[in-house]
Amino acid sequence: MTDQPRKTILLVSGLSGAGKTTALKTLEDIGWEVADNLPLLLLDRLLDMPLPKDAQERPLALGIDARTRGFDAAAIVRRIKTLREDHGLDVETLFLDCSGSELERRFSETRRRHPLAVDRPATDGIARDRELTEPLRRWATHVIDTTTFNSNGLQQEIRARFSLDKLSEPVLTVISFGFSRGLPRNADLVFDMRFLRNPHWVPDLRPKTGRDPDVAAYIAGDPAYEAAVGQIEQLLLTLLPRYAGEGKAYVTVAFGCTGGRHRSVHVAERVAAALRREGFSPTVSHRNMESAPQDALEKRRAGGPEPKL
Repeated sequence: MTDQPRKTILLVSGLSGAGKTTALKTLEDIGWEVADNLPLLLLDRLLDMPLPKDAQERPLALGIDARTRGFDAAAIVRRIKTLREDHGLDVETLFLDCSGSELERRFSETRRRHPLAVDRPATDGIARDRELTEPLRRWATHVIDTTTFNSNGLQQEIRARFSLDKLSEPVLTVISFGFSRGLPRNADLVFDMRFLRNPHWVPDLRPKTGRDPDVAAYIAGDPAYEAAVGQIEQLLLTLLPRYAGEGKAYVTVAFGCTGGRHRSVHVAERVAAALRREGFSPTVSHRNMESAPQDALEKRRAGGPEPKL
């Protein structure tokens, strides 16, 4: 090994079709050194190669999956332990997961054959792939479920987690969403805002979002609003430094309401602003804010009209 080993090695793996290529390209774009499908036998040789003069030390991302020559997930886990314990390297693992139905859709849409089932249905290859890579998933430091991600969404997630100027601190994301459209898969903390009065049932406010001042004022007028949201902010200010102290790589805080357009959007914006005032740097995302308002998704209290408060 060299006198100054690389500070960080990120092993990037996952299911075929889950986005490994996109992840590696994004890491390269933000300054990582990237090697894809490198046989493990060559890893020591790569780590022993001296850097060119005046070259900047960069973290290394290694792409590996079931197609890599000599792939053995259990052996890879043992290799990671050796790199950590015997060579003093900081080795982390990113595993890209995805639901089977979404992987089937992706292979069908792109008309690609699954690499582990070139002469069989894609479902066979997906099942085999999941079986082979399961030890890596269990061991992974980071797991990203890309089921609901498009390419741009995955790029943003990789940039948020692995930007070089943020490697030593947790990446904080605040998102809003609609319960009627499913829970966000990568949320660490979820807060339900459906106890607040609903602007959807006010005709003038329905087409607007939680970013509009009159919608925000209507939500803030709920008698339970200030006490509840204020306590959530205090809870986060208590928890976030503890997460950082424990070395947590990222924290995603999600606020949900029924449709994801009004209450959750407003509260997410308010809480993010409060965190910024305390020195945090959250990224804010509104998953369902642009969705069309639909009465069928909203629920009137006790089956009647929304009460006037």
